[in-house]
Amino acid sequence: MELKKESIQMLRIKNKATAQATFDEDYNVPDVKPDIGRLVQSKADVSMEEVRLSEGRALLKGTLNADLLYVGEKEGRIYSLSAKLPLDEMINLEGIEGGDKLCLKWEIEDLSVHMIHSRKLNIKAIVTFYAVVDELAVVELPVSAEDQEVSVKTEKVRLMSLRVHKKDTLRIKDDITLASNRPNVENLLWYMAEPRNLDLRPGENKLRVKGELAVFLLYTGYEEENPPQWLEYTMPFSNEMECSGCMEDLIPHIEVSLLHQGIEVKPDPDGEERILQVDVVLELNMKMYREEEHEFLLDAYSPHKECVLHRKKEMLESLLVRNFSRCRLTDRIEVKESQGKVLQLCHSSGKVKVDKTRITDKGIVAEGIVALKILYIIGNDEMPFYSMDAMLPFTHLIEAEEIGKDCTYLLQADLEQLSTAMADGDEIEVKAAVGLNVLVFRQWEEQLIESVEEQPLDRKKLESMPGITVYIVKAGDTLWDIAKKFYTTVDEISGVNSLTEKEVKPGQSLILVRQG
Repeated sequence: MELKKESIQMLRIKNKATAQATFDEDYNVPDVKPDIGRLVQSKADVSMEEVRLSEGRALLKGTLNADLLYVGEKEGRIYSLSAKLPLDEMINLEGIEGGDKLCLKWEIEDLSVHMIHSRKLNIKAIVTFYAVVDELAVVELPVSAEDQEVSVKTEKVRLMSLRVHKKDTLRIKDDITLASNRPNVENLLWYMAEPRNLDLRPGENKLRVKGELAVFLLYTGYEEENPPQWLEYTMPFSNEMECSGCMEDLIPHIEVSLLHQGIEVKPDPDGEERILQVDVVLELNMKMYREEEHEFLLDAYSPHKECVLHRKKEMLESLLVRNFSRCRLTDRIEVKESQGKVLQLCHSSGKVKVDKTRITDKGIVAEGIVALKILYIIGNDEMPFYSMDAMLPFTHLIEAEEIGKDCTYLLQADLEQLSTAMADGDEIEVKAAVGLNVLVFRQWEEQLIESVEEQPLDRKKLESMPGITVYIVKAGDTLWDIAKKFYTTVDEISGVNSLTEKEVKPGQSLILVRQG
């Protein structure tokens, strides 16, 4: 007997692994750079040049790019330099093959730069790689039987079906023109461009992306009497990117990572170095789902022939909750530097790291930190720049009622807002907002009917059964179950007993006439 089936796409984890690359390298200052007197601030990112999958492992090649801001030893001016450290790592992923797709993320932890002497630095860092290999599974859901003599038992259920699974990049490029009261750019020392307040919405075969770039830059002008200049900009952007298969009613889970950030100095129409071209590339790892209602077969029988059901175990999932949550943080940080009183804050940046999550009866509790870097100046006209690191811990409940051990979830944490202000000369007031977006799925195993084999009825068994039976309904009985047990049909039971409803009650008497 043929079954009509509907296909559902699901994403399943084939394998996942974590690996760490440790850096402990001595770095010689290039000859073109002056001697180092004092380190101010450091930052780092990873450039991945090659990711190659072979049987059972992933080979990673790239560089750790460490940028340093420092004060010269003799003249007291501020400078920057960049160090590139080679990265060559292997991650064991049992069962993967060359054609599999790898989702790779990384975090830079414990970056520290120390002076050995004025011409040599020691750079230490730990890069943690998180590798996940997903595979697309197609579940064939039986929804009806084509044989009219077969009675079926069905159930309605809402299921999640994966409609879009892809990676893409979004490039944001715009110009900043210096205000007239600012000097021309001689040397761009330091910059950061971070996305904030991202709003990603699916449309018809496209994805709408809105947000802001928080841009900071530090530069020196041509006039030596002018101190180093720093500027902060908020650059709003709105883009549309092509996304085949995307629709407005899809439920998105999109992980955004900063793949590249750069600022280039360009001449204005008068030939002066006054235009700053900001170039940012975001990588979007997109998973988009549709919630669909299906009515699928639970059981089947016929009073005229034996139906042997062959089943296959499949994992199904439905949407439990989609929650956009925000954790607001306010704290005061003591400035422990003894070089002098803080006069002004130049720039603050932060990164969110969720260390631990746990499921409770009310939802998901996320624990983590916002790691801060704050650049400021003190009352020292010769070289006032200093920097400090700080951490803001947070614990936040993401509400998800009815969540349990049978649930899985996708969590995305982003820094949406960050502001710092001097409370007094010794303390900095920090305000931050962490966006915690979660999709919670309920998963369960279902023995789906894969095929139905028809066989002749067991005549000896039928002849041993009475042709007419008086049956007392038990708790949990349905008309369909009773009809299957006694080789009749629901319509036949309803007609003989003059039933107007399809439900029966415990203790109710029914006259059953065998058809087989």
